[in-house]
Order: sequence, then C-alpha cells, then structure tokens
Amino acid sequence: MDAGKAIFETVDRIRQRRTAPLVLELDLTEGLTDGPPSDALTAVLSMRKPRLSDVLAGLKRGRDDSRVRALVVKLGGHPLGLGMVQELRQAVVRFRASGKLTVAFAETFGEFGNGTVPYYLASAFERVYLQPSGDVGLTGVALEQRFVKGTLAKLGIGYEMGQRHEYKTAANTFTQDHMTEPHRESMERIVESVVEQFVAGIAEGRRLDPDKVRELVDRGPFLGAEAVEAGLVDRLAYRDEVYDEVKQAAGEEAHLLFVSRYAKAAAVRKLPNPTAAGIALVHGHGQIRSGRSGRSPLGGGGAMGSDTVSAALRAARRDDHVKAVVFRVDSPGGSYVASDVIWREVVLTRKVKPVIVSMGDLAASGGYFVSMAADVIMAQPGTLTGSIGVFGGKPVVSELLEKIGVNSELVAEGANAGMFSTTRGFSPEQWERVNAWLDRIYDDFVGKVADSRSLTRDRAHELARGRVWTGADAREGGLVDELGGLEDALALARRRAGLADDAPVRVYPRLNPLERLRPPESSEDKAAALARVRLDAWGPLARLSADLGLPVSGPLTLPGWYTIR
Repeated sequence: MDAGKAIFETVDRIRQRRTAPLVLELDLTEGLTDGPPSDALTAVLSMRKPRLSDVLAGLKRGRDDSRVRALVVKLGGHPLGLGMVQELRQAVVRFRASGKLTVAFAETFGEFGNGTVPYYLASAFERVYLQPSGDVGLTGVALEQRFVKGTLAKLGIGYEMGQRHEYKTAANTFTQDHMTEPHRESMERIVESVVEQFVAGIAEGRRLDPDKVRELVDRGPFLGAEAVEAGLVDRLAYRDEVYDEVKQAAGEEAHLLFVSRYAKAAAVRKLPNPTAAGIALVHGHGQIRSGRSGRSPLGGGGAMGSDTVSAALRAARRDDHVKAVVFRVDSPGGSYVASDVIWREVVLTRKVKPVIVSMGDLAASGGYFVSMAADVIMAQPGTLTGSIGVFGGKPVVSELLEKIGVNSELVAEGANAGMFSTTRGFSPEQWERVNAWLDRIYDDFVGKVADSRSLTRDRAHELARGRVWTGADAREGGLVDELGGLEDALALARRRAGLADDAPVRVYPRLNPLERLRPPESSEDKAAALARVRLDAWGPLARLSADLGLPVSGPLTLPGWYTIR
C-alpha cells in the first residue's frame, strides 16, 4: 500500500510539473556560447554555458506558451560582448511585449568598475532589482590603447610595417607613440555611436528622457540607493526576495526552468522530419586561418578554419533539403588567403540558394571579407565591422640580440631569401615587394566589396581605408543591409526560400558519430574537415603572438582592444 501511494504521489507530482505555470530562468554569470562546440575540448569547456541559439529559441517559444508566466535573469560575472547583449535585449523586448513579466537581477553592475554594458542589457526588462550592497557602474564607454614604441626602442626592437590605409591601425601600438588623427577619429566615432545606442536603449526601457539618461551617464557610478532614486533600478533586494516576488506573480504552483532546458525539451518533443526542407546554419568563429577550425588546449579563443567552414558551405549547397543558408560570423579576421577561400564558397553557394550573413560581436577585416558576398548582411547596431584594409611587416630585433650578446649570421641563396628574418630590416627592393603585396591585397579586397555591395570603386575605397564601423554606421554606408540578430536572419532566410515560419534549422556540417570516427574518403568528404585541437596555437598568448608578428593570425586582423564589454 505504501509503495503504491508513493508511486501515485510521484506520478501526480510529474503531472503537476507538466501542467503548472513556468518561470523561465537564465543565469548569465558564466556567459553564453555562440554556436555549437567545434570540437570535443570546446564541448567540455562550455558544457555548463547556455547556448545563445537555445536561449533565443526558448524565449521565442515562451512568448506564445500560456504556461510561461515570467522570465527572470541573473546578470553579472562573465562579460558579454555588445553584439550578443543586443541580441538578448531584442529577444527580451519581444518577450516583454507579449505581456509577460520580465525581471533582471544583479548582485552588482560593476563592483567598483564599469557596468554599463550589463546594465544596458538589464534596462530591457520590466523590473530591475539590485542587491542592497551592489552598485550601478553606468559610466559610459572607453576604448584605450597603449603605445609601446618607446619601450621597444629601449629594448632594441623596431617594427617595419606597412598598412593600407590610414585607418588600419592594428600595428600602431608598436609603430607610434600616440594616436594618429585618423586613429582617434575612428575610435571617437565608435564610442560616440555605442553611447548613442546605450542612451536610446536605456531611455526606452526605463521610460526616461534621453537627455536625462545622458546626464546620468556623466554622473555615474551610482550607489544602490542612488540608482533607485535616479530611476535606474526599481528596488534593492536579495535573490530570495526577488525570486519569491516572481513566483508569487506567476502563481503559487509555478516552478523554475532554465530557458535552454525549456528550448531543448520543446525540440525533442517536436523532432523535424530529417528530409523536410529547411535552413542550414553555418558558424564561423574566431581568428581566420587555413586548415581546420579548433582551439588550443592551453585556452584562448577558437579559430575559424577555412577547410571546416568551406566544407560546411559545400555540404549545405549540395543538400537538396537545404533551401537557404545562414552564415553566422563572429571574427576579428586573420589570414587573407583563408578568408578568400571562404569568400569563394559563399559566392558559389549564393549562385544556388540564398545566403544570409548574421554578424555577432565582431565581423571585421577578414570577418567582413568572408561576409561581403552574401545576399543580405545583418548586424547588430553595436557589431564592429568593416576594417577593410591590410597591414604587414615584421619586428626587427637585431639591436636587442646585440645587447644580450647574441650574434646572428645568415647564409642564403637568393637576393630576398632572408627578407622575413627578424634580425635585419627590409632592403629598398624588399620594401618594394612588401608594398606590392599590400597593394594587391587591398585592391582585391576593395574591388570585391564594390562588386558585392553594388558600390563604385571610389565609394568602396572611401568606406574602406582600414576604418572600423559600428553596425549602425555600416548600415548607413551600405556595408550592412539590415540591423538584427540571428533570429531575424533565420526568419529572412525562410522568407527568401519560401518556407514556413517554423521550417527546421540544421547546423552544418552534419556528421553522425560514425562519420566522426572513420577516416575521410577524400577532401570532398565532410569528415575531412572536422575541427581539431590546435597544438600549434598559442592559447592565451594568441593576441600577443599575433601583435608580435608570429604566424597565428594574418594581415586582415582587427586589434583585440576594440572589444566593448
């Protein structure tokens, strides 16, 4: 009898949970991942992080689910890039418009530090709560670059670099001791554009006058009580108080469920027909390099391998069940040759079916190169893109070696055999070859921009010159077609392909476990382009190695200090 009663109570609890009201929950303190893991190591390292696509899908479904009553999100901890924050804001605004409660809670928005970006995300919610001991670090945006030319000179290191053109400032930290006028002009406009977006978003979300918000930015940071008084925060409360209030508003029997779990459960219940017409989603993240995608076992960011991405685009192009392709790009650039390989596959795919590019936080330099041939380019207002230019050269360490007692001798056959040695500078004839190389890459880049974006060569050059643009400004200039996120790109792809609004989305390349284990039959085989652990990568030192000219990135690269978080 007791066993039967226990079984009955268990079944009843399961039934209640399947019918009870839901409060969707999202914890952003560990960050988000943009796209599926590219290899086993990435899968392990990101296993506790929600995936952006799952969060967006869950919030989209929750808008129309009568069981879902509210959304509560914990902010803080791991910083999110501005593009991803704007994707989340857009999803929250649409969820909030369905009439359901949205609550943001933070222990602090910057503990004695800048909290502008996380607060900007919080302002999209109906209610914003802050722990009583917390602060609101609404202080604006600052981009800072340090110049080490003087330090390097003392060490005996010089840099011989060429660039196309005045706004291509990736090497300035080593070749200049201050900002050039074009450098400052570009960075000032980026900061100005981003602050405009912050002010507009916070004003709308908090129902404040934009001029008042701009004044508050200059007054920050705020203590908790000051933030409440200014209208930036609704109430000071601890987590238990916030969650009790949300549950009470949702209903006595309501229970919490992570948004990503909610999305995955819905996907399992509605498994699409594997042969149904749908959309292919191809991800390209990280530094662009030849070969396969992957990451270093030492940590650091991943890489967008031209072999892997090209194989995914070919597979999607040849699959008759794929009617359109969305190419998700989040990259500061890298190798010119690898970027050109991916560009060619985008061109070939576009001839067969629509290609929509969705830009993440960054799609600049090589990241723009791989994107420009798409039918439509979509970016967030805060996406950093453009940087259509090139730089190249080398450090010269002969004086440093002499100071520390190292003598270097070179034996070579060929007038320019030693031109890439870092123990001697370029000769006039070698500089001529370097400049010919830079001119060739820049002319090719700008020419392809002009053809892809239906611009004159002069107009493309005017927008190029190495300058970095926000997505909002890039759209004004014609480098971007529309402002929006991944969900918008998928919706547009479905419309372009004439598919239903709920047509399935499949990530490419699609490999089953057997295909991952067996050796590839040829270079056309999908298994030939699996991502790998990059034993040749520099891990956490990748940015430094790239800045020093070591072969981990390439001539189409955006400096890392452009990140806005």
